[in-house]
Amino acid sequence: MQAMETPLRTLLDGKPGALYSVTPDMTVATAVELINANKVGAVLVMSGAQLLGIFTERDVLRRVVGEHRSPEATRIADVMTRELIVMRPAATVQDAMTVVAERRCRHLPIVENGKVLGVISAGDLNHWLIRNREVDIQQLVEYISGKYPG
Repeated sequence: MQAMETPLRTLLDGKPGALYSVTPDMTVATAVELINANKVGAVLVMSGAQLLGIFTERDVLRRVVGEHRSPEATRIADVMTRELIVMRPAATVQDAMTVVAERRCRHLPIVENGKVLGVISAGDLNHWLIRNREVDIQQLVEYISGKYPG
């Protein structure tokens, strides 16, 4: 399978870790602690199973620090990104890369039948492509050196 045609479900299946989320009433300080502790660039904003938005490092810079708001006093609901771009798990890596490039977003929630399955980041997409290019290169080297299984 061509790496660019790989469904996003495949990337999610190979992605370790939990889905990190906050509620809209939590403070920015609490969300930033979660982001830092888990070394992620964003957390989903959820009310139960309902996806309300996303809170990213960019939101911290632009809407909190840039507007001189107190992280301890500012609620996530006041600074989160509400205009979500979501993808379906059957969408391809190419589809996701197009959205990331055209919409200039770094995190794509993957949703199916109203349920959040995970988040794919621009870094996840790049990692997937690099890993697959390395496999292609290794197979070419083996072919050229006569070690490729025939």
